[in-house]
Amino acid sequence: MVKTRFAPSPTGYLHIGGARTALFSWAFARKQGGKFILRIEDTDLERSTQQSVQAILDGMAWLGLDYDEGPYYQMQRLSRYQEVAELLLKQGLAYRCYASKEELDVLREQQRLAGLKPRYDGRWRDSKQTPPAGVTPVVRFKTPREGYAVFDDLVKGRIAVANHELDDLVLMRSDGTPTYNFGVVLDDLDMGVTHVIRGDDHVNNTPRQINILKSLGATIPQYAHVPMILGADGERLSKRHGAVSVMHYRDQGYLPEALINYLARLGWSHGDEEIFSQEQLVEWFDLAAINRSPAKFNPEKLTWLNQHYLKVADDVRLMELVTPFLLGRKYSLPGEENLFKIISLLKERVSTIEELADASAYFFQTIEPAETLRIQYFTAEIRPVLEYLIDRLARIEWKREAIHQEIKQTVSSHKLKFPHLAMPLRVMVTGEAQTPAIDAVLELIGKEETLHRLRNRLDAFPQ
Repeated sequence: MVKTRFAPSPTGYLHIGGARTALFSWAFARKQGGKFILRIEDTDLERSTQQSVQAILDGMAWLGLDYDEGPYYQMQRLSRYQEVAELLLKQGLAYRCYASKEELDVLREQQRLAGLKPRYDGRWRDSKQTPPAGVTPVVRFKTPREGYAVFDDLVKGRIAVANHELDDLVLMRSDGTPTYNFGVVLDDLDMGVTHVIRGDDHVNNTPRQINILKSLGATIPQYAHVPMILGADGERLSKRHGAVSVMHYRDQGYLPEALINYLARLGWSHGDEEIFSQEQLVEWFDLAAINRSPAKFNPEKLTWLNQHYLKVADDVRLMELVTPFLLGRKYSLPGEENLFKIISLLKERVSTIEELADASAYFFQTIEPAETLRIQYFTAEIRPVLEYLIDRLARIEWKREAIHQEIKQTVSSHKLKFPHLAMPLRVMVTGEAQTPAIDAVLELIGKEETLHRLRNRLDAFPQ
């Protein structure tokens, strides 16, 4: 059975690159009818936090990336790493190294000055020295000196690295925790991982991991190294490019299906399809379709996709999503029916839930129009027409059709074009020049509030 895994370190939030790796691993497992594992690599004791663990779990849940096993935690598996390290020591495939940090710093500086690649020189590999007193050693792997570590990357093709180019990496630190390369190997082995899908910043680790797996007599998983995500400027993706927490996008009012769709297209494609569901992604997903060149993160494309998904989203769902944004602005919310209608009116005009909340502001509070709008639309010529309309609006049953008829009748009786009245009316009530149909807007603002705003605004008109 196909088994994939996502194995983040809880040293920060779930970022865009990590989310894409998780998505590809999840989609491949689902497409193959296999299993997807979540594993938390928390052995970096200085930087790992429970807050980061929760951020990862929250991000996975929001994106809908469900896992079949886990979350597993490396710190709960320490005895397993120690057990296998002891086994490798007994088999002569690993050794204890007593070199101090200061010694290794001197070694690296000497190599740097000599123009050599910094690497451990194997000084304790076959040493017969008496271990220095009071020094807790690390455990190093005896990397083969001959041959090659070879693997057929499912994205990059065949990769071969000569073993003599690899030094003896540390398996266990002196504090008893495993290094990344040792922990990940044992985890993948014990959990039956068949396909390792990860960023191509791990390509250099793969030959080391293959050598460890071979020493354990293990089956080598298949590897797929996905190219990095770059900013539009070609530089490594960072916060200034919009590479923030996945949950930041939720908090800014993006929909998870939009982010999933966008992440899938970052380095993978199915023909010319731009918009597709999570179900279609699973149906179409193929590792062979992952691009070999880096993808470029484009926030505008993500926003465009989000706008599409907002337009087709269920209004009841949008009402639930926008409510916290409205409450955060201290708005007194209308009844569900009116809020539902407000969302239906506005959702095609915005790109995010946050913009939806912003665009609805004039339904909940009086907005002062800009001076340029007042100069353009608050004229002496239109004032008597507005006074006439206000008087008629005060007498009708407050329904959209009736409001429309009164505006239409007023325009006709004063021999005006519709925008000549609708524009100043719109600015008076909403403070804006661009809104949905003015009769629909006035109906939702309500009769009393509409008349109050209109009468107050008349004072801003010249006599």
